Amino acid sequence: MHQQEADNKAVILVSGGMDSAVTIALAREQGYRVFALSVAYGQRHSSELEASARVARELGAEVHKTVHVDLRSIGGSALTDDINVPEQADSGIPVTYVPARNTIMLSIALGWAEVLGAREIWCGVNAVDYSGYPDCRPAFIDSFQQLANVATKAGVEGQGLSVKAPLMAMSKADIAREGLRLGVDFSTTVSCYQADAEGRACGRCDACRLRAQGFHDAGLPDPTRYR
Repeated sequence: MHQQEADNKAVILVSGGMDSAVTIALAREQGYRVFALSVAYGQRHSSELEASARVARELGAEVHKTVHVDLRSIGGSALTDDINVPEQADSGIPVTYVPARNTIMLSIALGWAEVLGAREIWCGVNAVDYSGYPDCRPAFIDSFQQLANVATKAGVEGQGLSVKAPLMAMSKADIAREGLRLGVDFSTTVSCYQADAEGRACGRCDACRLRAQGFHDAGLPDPTRYR
């Protein structure tokens, strides 16, 4: 594989929400060939996976792959177990945190990147307007990049692998404005933890509240489809 081809490839984690949509759009703007990866981990609904396929297609991903991992078998989260999704803000790490989810997703992305010869993995994690998840912080991304470079043949023998989180320091309002600049159609995305079969949002969960506040703070109309 030519080095230029490897430099031009990026594996991007796509959840179907607004953050990963903007992440794809940013990568495309910078000239990357996007290989989009979604993970069906046993989440509460399939609407976000359907949105992932839509987003990847509409934003120009070269390939979109969905890998299945059964995190419901270990549970421990309102998204993978019989635990109610909270509809009121609370302190601490919420029950919607899925144990090790981002570690698992990035590990799958790392494996695919190595197979593709891609040197970059992109994800839409954010440490400003987020739910307090420990795997959405700069320390986690930095640590995973170090792991990637000691755990893989590509890291040890190649040019190294990098993990990019371009939205890390952006607020939801910043992300909404950036999406507008990039031409992202947020109405096709799904962020709600308990969206219905048609992808319509509840308007009450933490993800819905953060998303709505972001559009409000950005002074933009909220394109979310609510049920």
